[in-house]
Amino acid sequence: MRTLNRRFRRKDTSTDVLSFPSGDPADEVRRGPAFVRPGVGRALTARQRYLGDIVIAAGVAARQARVAGHSPGTEIRVLALHGLLHLLGYDHERDDGQMARLERRLRRKAGLVEGLIERG
Repeated sequence: MRTLNRRFRRKDTSTDVLSFPSGDPADEVRRGPAFVRPGVGRALTARQRYLGDIVIAAGVAARQARVAGHSPGTEIRVLALHGLLHLLGYDHERDDGQMARLERRLRRKAGLVEGLIERG
């Protein structure tokens, strides 16, 4: 995970979740091969479009779950939701709280108490 974070975000630290949105083939050079799946994406309808990949560090998730006082499965759900919102184009570092508000609302609906943005 540290290698991926360093390669794609230029941050030389481990992290818990990374999102790799799909894009056109020109984006592959910039982001890496995980973004474009040959034969998938362009042939699908807008409703079926491949959004991208979410990578979750299982060890980091387990450690964070212990600290947060919930199960690793719950932590994986928190991380997957966070990653999905990034695939949908949200960016909590630049959006004046829009992603945080949406994540909070979706977490409540899913029965998840705390999210990544609040922990940060």
